[in-house]
Amino acid sequence: MSVDVNTVRRIAHLARIAVSEDEIAPLQGELNAILAFVEQLGSVDVEGVEAMTSVTPMAMKKRADVVTEGGRADDVVFNAPATEDHYFLVPKVVE
Repeated sequence: MSVDVNTVRRIAHLARIAVSEDEIAPLQGELNAILAFVEQLGSVDVEGVEAMTSVTPMAMKKRADVVTEGGRADDVVFNAPATEDHYFLVPKVVE
């Protein structure tokens, strides 16, 4: 795939980047080099390679799944101006 001058102008317009006529040719070369690299990546054999989320192995930090004291709904809604059955009541804003 190759990027032409009009495509460079369109990309710059869509990205809201001001590009002068002198900058179009170098940008065209850079975009074509990027696309060539992406095409080259498509030919890499990744069969059997495990997907990774980071370049350094790490375990997810998770908190312990423990039961807490709970059952404090009255304390949670204590300062609310209006409540009903342990729920906050808010004014209706949509008709």
